[in-house]
Amino acid sequence: MNNHYVINLGRQLGSGGKEIGEKLARELNIAFYDKELIRLASEESGLCKDFFEKADERTQKTFIGALFGNRVPFVGDGAIPYGSCLNNDALFKIQSDVIRGLAENGSCLFVGRCADYILRNHPRQVNIFISASKEARIERIMQKEGITSEQAEELIVKADKKRSAYYNYYSYNTWGAASTYHLCIDSSVLGIDGTVAFIKDFVKKKLGV
Repeated sequence: MNNHYVINLGRQLGSGGKEIGEKLARELNIAFYDKELIRLASEESGLCKDFFEKADERTQKTFIGALFGNRVPFVGDGAIPYGSCLNNDALFKIQSDVIRGLAENGSCLFVGRCADYILRNHPRQVNIFISASKEARIERIMQKEGITSEQAEELIVKADKKRSAYYNYYSYNTWGAASTYHLCIDSSVLGIDGTVAFIKDFVKKKLGV
C-alpha cells in the first residue's frame, strides 16, 4: 500500500475555492487538477476537447455528438471509438477513469467534478467544501469579472444550481451539505491564506502527513 493521498475540494463560485486549492497543493507539494482534467480526459480518450468543455459539471443527458454531426471528432487516428455519439454520462465515465488513474499515481488535489464520490473507496482522502458569505462572493466576482453586483449575483445563482445538480445527480449525495464532507469552511471568515493554513493543518492531522 502506497502513501498517496487525495484532497477533494468542492466550492461555491466566488468563494476562492480554486485559489485556495492551488495554494494548498503548493504548500503540500502535491499535484493540482481543475480544468486540466478536461485536457487530460481528451488526451486519454482521443476525443475532441470540445466534448468535455461542453459537458463540464453539467447533467444534460442529450447526445452532444449531434453538435458535430454524426461523426465523433477524435483528435487522432489512434483514438478509442467510444461510439458515434456520446452523452454526458459517458463523458463522466471517461473523466472518472482519468481521476482514478491520477490518484493511483500520486498524491493530488482535485477541484469539483465529483472527485470525492469517484474516489470514495480511496483509503486516504479528505473531502472539503469551501463556501463564503454572499457579500464576499459577489465582491470577489465583481472584481474578477469587472461586472455589476446584480450580474455577479446572477452568476452565483446559475453556478450554484448547475454545480449542485451535477454533484447530486452523479454522487447521490448533497452538494454543500455538511454530512457529505469531512470539513466545510467559510473562506470569508479567515480569508484565503487563513483558510489554506486551517485546511493544511486539518489534512495533516487527519492523514498523519
